[in-house]
Amino acid sequence: MAAQYGFYMDTERCIKCWACEVACKQWNGIEAGTIARRKVHEVTSGTFPKVKRTFVSMSCMHCSEPACAAVCPAGAITKRAEDGIVVVDKEKCIGCRYCFFACPFGVPQYNDQGMDKCDCCIGNGVKPGDTPHCVATCPTKALHFGTLDEMSDLAAETKVAQIANSEVGRASIVS
Repeated sequence: MAAQYGFYMDTERCIKCWACEVACKQWNGIEAGTIARRKVHEVTSGTFPKVKRTFVSMSCMHCSEPACAAVCPAGAITKRAEDGIVVVDKEKCIGCRYCFFACPFGVPQYNDQGMDKCDCCIGNGVKPGDTPHCVATCPTKALHFGTLDEMSDLAAETKVAQIANSEVGRASIVS
């Protein structure tokens, strides 16, 4: 495989505005009630008055060994060799929902045409390496797309910056 593409989401930046979901629906012609970019999930931690809310925008993870493809009896789900993007051939999909049950993230959704999921917008003309519409629309730059190496580097840089910022914050409180 030439490069494996995927998403990185900086949960410190997401404000749960749903712009990624709206862009996904608009650009992919997805009807209400079905989305390829999953809902923005909210995770709450801590106790009052120190409660922290974290938001996570989910979509297909384009797994290295996609369980959805492994269980598809119709061969409708494949992983592209050139970029690692997992795609669905809706002409082959028989709607059995095996992929939904196999997916550890609960990503596959169903409509009249069969299974639907994120394909990084390649179905509507975005080339791998270009920016999918959900990423381009994110107003806080919380959502990123690129090779897994690039996303790993970005995650490491983000973590270092977050640690540095928390150290500066603690230093100013102590002073």
